[in-house]
Amino acid sequence: MKSKLFKSMVLASTLVFMNCGEDNSTSPLNNLSELSSGSGEMVQIGEGSGSGVLPGSDSSQQGGQQPGNGSIVQPESNGSIATEPTSAAVEPLSSSAAVDVPASSADTLVPASSAEAAPASSSSEAAKPASSSDAAPVASSSSSEAKVESSSSEAPKPAGIFLAEGKEEEKDQMQVEYIEHTGFDGGGILAYPKQLSSTQKHAVVVWGPGGGTEPGAYGGMIHRLASHGFVVIALRESPGNASQGKPALDWLEKKNKDPNDPLYNKLDMTKVGCSGHSMGGLESEQMVIQDSRVITAMLNNSGDLGHSAMAQVPTNKTIGIVYGNNGMERPNAEADYNNGGVKAPACLIMMEGADWGHGSGPWGGMAATVAWMRWHLGGEDFRKADFVGSSGKYIHDRIIGGDGNWNGKCKNF
Repeated sequence: MKSKLFKSMVLASTLVFMNCGEDNSTSPLNNLSELSSGSGEMVQIGEGSGSGVLPGSDSSQQGGQQPGNGSIVQPESNGSIATEPTSAAVEPLSSSAAVDVPASSADTLVPASSAEAAPASSSSEAAKPASSSDAAPVASSSSSEAKVESSSSEAPKPAGIFLAEGKEEEKDQMQVEYIEHTGFDGGGILAYPKQLSSTQKHAVVVWGPGGGTEPGAYGGMIHRLASHGFVVIALRESPGNASQGKPALDWLEKKNKDPNDPLYNKLDMTKVGCSGHSMGGLESEQMVIQDSRVITAMLNNSGDLGHSAMAQVPTNKTIGIVYGNNGMERPNAEADYNNGGVKAPACLIMMEGADWGHGSGPWGGMAATVAWMRWHLGGEDFRKADFVGSSGKYIHDRIIGGDGNWNGKCKNF
């Protein structure tokens, strides 16, 4: 009985073995059109909503799908597939798109190398994370977008002395910082444009008041000069011998060298002009003679009492006088200019056609002083035609803002 039972078991085992070897077409490892998710749901290759790296069993499934929205990336090697169990897990391309695979590592086939998992065709390269060399150009940051110019292509910084853009000497042009009770002796006035230049230097004008007159009486002239770009220092008094003008310039030079001063490094102390009324005119005349920093002077209603000072002005400097036809200064102004020893470029400009008296220059005639300083300190050479010749603005023309005309003449230009 036991012998018959044993033979039956052997026969049954043989039949089972033969049956397994004859038909394995339904094995999940040989039918990759479907794959159990582990929960009973079948996931179709190439139709799922996610993407992942899955093995293929024949050449028709290798590289059949390109990466895209909802597609599966197939291995793209020469067809070799690892058939031995491996413990390496297949990492999905994204956590939300991972496809459930059999839990047992023995049931999972993975590409033999990382190279076999990458799509081979050029169109599939768009799905690969781009390296720095493969990455498409991206928008530059704001700092990299700014055009960097070489020093040779940079616009040259403006040269020369700063002047207000408005050229009408009959008008104020810029807002002015006006400081009273200052200067080396605390009795002067300092005025300059509120907006100082950051690229150009400012020229300096020293203004001398008339005898017995405070500098504040000439506020209009001081404002006008400063509004055109000049730094103006008005003296407390004018002895007529340069004793007040020189220390005033020394004081400005110290400010120009003081890092804590608003005028630090803003002044060109080689471009200094002097002007003043009556005794202030005599102070100006002596400054252009004695001080090497001063290169020009414009006297208002003034002239040397001895009629010889203008002859002492160096020939590399310039001097002018504006005066009134009825002013008490007229004889001295004309005699000083007409001295045969005058070799420097000089002009004599009379205001006529009305009752222009001793106060005519600093008020009705201030435009001539401003234009003179813009010419000789600011380098506006076109203004030479206004003073020199036979038909210029300050030779024969109407006085803007006042009655009468200019009547001027020049020499040594």
